[in-house]
Amino acid sequence: MSVEVLSILVLFVSFAILLFLKVPVAYAIGVSTLFSLLLNLDHLPGLTTIAQRMTSGLDSFALLAIPFFVLAGEIMKRGGIANRLIRFANSLVASLPGGLAYVNVLASMLFGAISGSAIAATSAIGSIMTDKMEEEGYPREFSASVNITSSTTGLLIPPSNILIVYALASGGAASVAALFVAGYLPGILVGMTLMGYIAFVATNKNFKRGRRATIGEIWKYFRSAFFSLLLLVIVVGGIVAGLFTATEASAIAVLYAALLSLIYGDISTRDFPDILLSAAKTTAVVMFLISTSMAMSWLFSFQGIPQMISGFLLEEFSDKIIIFLVINLVLLVIGTFMDITPAVLIFTPIFLPVVMELGMDPVHFGIVMVLNLCIGLCTPPVGTILFVGSGVAQVSVSKVIKPLLAFIGIMLLVLLVVLYVPEISLFLPSLFGL
Repeated sequence: MSVEVLSILVLFVSFAILLFLKVPVAYAIGVSTLFSLLLNLDHLPGLTTIAQRMTSGLDSFALLAIPFFVLAGEIMKRGGIANRLIRFANSLVASLPGGLAYVNVLASMLFGAISGSAIAATSAIGSIMTDKMEEEGYPREFSASVNITSSTTGLLIPPSNILIVYALASGGAASVAALFVAGYLPGILVGMTLMGYIAFVATNKNFKRGRRATIGEIWKYFRSAFFSLLLLVIVVGGIVAGLFTATEASAIAVLYAALLSLIYGDISTRDFPDILLSAAKTTAVVMFLISTSMAMSWLFSFQGIPQMISGFLLEEFSDKIIIFLVINLVLLVIGTFMDITPAVLIFTPIFLPVVMELGMDPVHFGIVMVLNLCIGLCTPPVGTILFVGSGVAQVSVSKVIKPLLAFIGIMLLVLLVVLYVPEISLFLPSLFGL
């Protein structure tokens, strides 16, 4: 067995063992990469090399957008914006059968898009909606399932931190602006499809309808939520129009969210130290994940793993439709035990060259990949959103799983449609010339 093959084997085996031992993913990635480096690298010192690669992996202007968007999301979560969005969503759809479930989906889509964080949407919307839905006769596990799956739409509808990470991992093949615009239709499609399933369940189980809001009430709640929704126009519109970069847009989002929350009176200047500390903790976790993932991604490239996998897939499967399906099945499995950020950073350099060789647009693949890994956030054993949503709803994961399976099935169907109908992802970018 050659040293190269042995180092690859050590990498994957040690990584699997560390995950099995419940070592945090970032540490598992870093330690397994170090083990592999110690066996090869033409006698280069492993500790020095991994430190260099972790540091250089964070040396990107685009990554500055992540701490700013995290901070903006934290301000929005505490600044009463969620309540305004829920009241607006309630005025639009509460009168339909299963109306509060629609409100949950729509509010999660809006808040997730504005904050750029699925976790923020899950905790902010779920903490408000679960009790309201229980009062109207909805089982808490059903409410949690709605909240968990709909919150992932915020990772597709811009601004989205994970789309920025994919743009970095693609090596410039996909721009942040194109990815942001491309995420709109797939994200909305996921939300609308979830609503379609809710309509089916609500009809069968006779869930209550809410009171129909008058035009005056809808206008009132729209005005209340208007300046929150305007953030989407400012951030994404400014990026698409070329007025500022994604990183500059993230700083504008922080300033806008802070001023808006202060004007609303939902937070005061005394709240900012806690908000900054919380955002700093989240940013530290994300950045450490990115740094170790970039080191492992570099090791993959050094060992020629992308070329080996590309050659294997192209030799074993002659039909590109089958290859796309195989790649997505692999990503679905990966998503069940790895968080979305390291998964994007590690596997984009592996699979992107394969799909591009087969004629798939890198922007399209980015949307497919993020949507695929969003499903993993809703599934055990790692599913971050699953555990956050269950905790917020105060329901055990085992009870949430049963109603959740149907929603995951819906997301899988949407994934197939987005995969094989590239126009869903590419129509808007082509319209704006991105």
